[in-house]
Amino acid sequence: QVQLVESGGGLVQAGDSLRLSCAASGRTFSDLYMGWFRQAPGKEREFVASISWRGDSTYYADSVKGRFTISRDNAKNMMYLQMDSLKPEDTAVYYCAATLQRTVLTFRASGVYEYWGQGTQVTVSS
Repeated sequence: QVQLVESGGGLVQAGDSLRLSCAASGRTFSDLYMGWFRQAPGKEREFVASISWRGDSTYYADSVKGRFTISRDNAKNMMYLQMDSLKPEDTAVYYCAATLQRTVLTFRASGVYEYWGQGTQVTVSS
């Protein structure tokens, strides 16, 4: 069983930066394809970014491309999301997700991921 724990959320002003972290345990970290999702009040959970097993491929939602950076450190069993130039519309609960699957149509779909963290709140004030 894989356990995921997010941290780093908080209340910031528009234009500020935050770095989210996701600590993984229970499985060899490099076996896990990882992703970040977010869910704003009254909205469906949406894809933010994902990163391949060795970190050599990354993907972003158009809404965050150029502002957010996903990374991972397999030696530390950690994944990160550096969020710069934050906007009020980035306000949401951010979730770390992991999957053992290696062949899927798209890693942008939340249904692909078997394991989820509890979420961390990010609030961006204008």
